[in-house]
Amino acid sequence: MEVANLVLPVFAIIVTGWLAGQLGYVSRSLADGLVHFAYNIAMPALLVVTIAQESARSFLEWRFLLAFGGGSLLCFLLVFAAARVGLRRDAASSTMYGMTAAMTNTGFVALPILHSIYGQPAVLPVAVATVFLAAVMFPLAVILLQREESDTRGQIAAPLTLAKQIVLNPVMLSTLIGLAWAIAGVPIPPPLAAYLNIFAGALTPCALFAIGLGLSIEAMASNLGASIALTVVKLLIMPLIVYALCVATGLDPLYTIAAVICAAVPTAKTTFILAGTYKVEEPLVAATVSITTVLSVVTLLGWLYALGAAAS
Repeated sequence: MEVANLVLPVFAIIVTGWLAGQLGYVSRSLADGLVHFAYNIAMPALLVVTIAQESARSFLEWRFLLAFGGGSLLCFLLVFAAARVGLRRDAASSTMYGMTAAMTNTGFVALPILHSIYGQPAVLPVAVATVFLAAVMFPLAVILLQREESDTRGQIAAPLTLAKQIVLNPVMLSTLIGLAWAIAGVPIPPPLAAYLNIFAGALTPCALFAIGLGLSIEAMASNLGASIALTVVKLLIMPLIVYALCVATGLDPLYTIAAVICAAVPTAKTTFILAGTYKVEEPLVAATVSITTVLSVVTLLGWLYALGAAAS
């Protein structure tokens, strides 16, 4: 009951955003602005203020990286192969199938939920997961999509442009700043910490309300069969893979919970941005993002209860 009391209000914010958009109380066009603020201001503030106060050694938890990162890559490769061989899709389409199943919404869903339940100690592993997605999964998708586009149009990919995009990504940049601060061992001045915490406190309501505001019933109705299959992989199979790797590596309970919840949250909206940029499987990705967001209300509660019971 305690988990439900903590998690249900979080999802109630998503429902409130959806109702506000459906009833016309708040324009759905504002969702992009809220996402932009949450991703570029609130989330970096939370990452800097959290990581800067941690020891640099705690950031490099190889077992967490192996469990979450290995599970993400394995899930991507399995779905990519299934789409390529089983469904006979081209490389770009197979890439979007794989990313839709493996690219997870750590920043906007896992971070607010884990932070609200476990407090500041849960922010660090989510930051590691988010950086892994930004530094490994996202570039992997771009490289595969760019390669397919280059083969089709005879264009040459721009690795320096990609590297610049990765380094200047707000999540990556704020993590590097926080890590540099932690290595220096200099305490954050109280006024600066208070300033950052004000922005950090806006992450949960802005991110979750924006997710609800952007939910689309029309998107969920399109490509229903394939989206349901990808949803099962995203919300059930991928967390199971990550949990198995956590157990195999002997990861501690809090980091295990963080790894599994990061794997069990909905498909990231950045996947839809990729689909829109390269014009690949846009309806499928939009439908899966919406369906995983709705169904994760139930599945995340189940995962949190199961993980809590296993840790006790």
